[in-house]
Amino acid sequence: MKYLLLIHAGAADESGAAEGCTPDDWMAYDKQVRDAGILVAGESLADLVTATMVRVGPDGERTVTDGPFAETRELIGGFYVIDVPDLDVALEWAARCPGSRGGGAIVVRPIADFGA
Repeated sequence: MKYLLLIHAGAADESGAAEGCTPDDWMAYDKQVRDAGILVAGESLADLVTATMVRVGPDGERTVTDGPFAETRELIGGFYVIDVPDLDVALEWAARCPGSRGGGAIVVRPIADFGA
């Protein structure tokens, strides 16, 4: 079963590093996920200031704005999609993720299968 691990990074310092983990921690985790053969996809997201938001109103008019801009220094830092037997295994991998440390959190959600 496929699961999304959505990384809600904790507050970052001036260098952009999240509390509680280092780039080496991320490289080690990436290697573990790849070596375990469970990685479907994974990406780190660019800085939040590069984001653009699109909304379409009831009249069909499109509005494009910069953002979103969070009120806190917490942000979505990236994601992994993993293919594991069940939720318990997905939760184990989420707990290993460096993004779960230092005020961060990992949202674990199953990927919907519409039989396509």
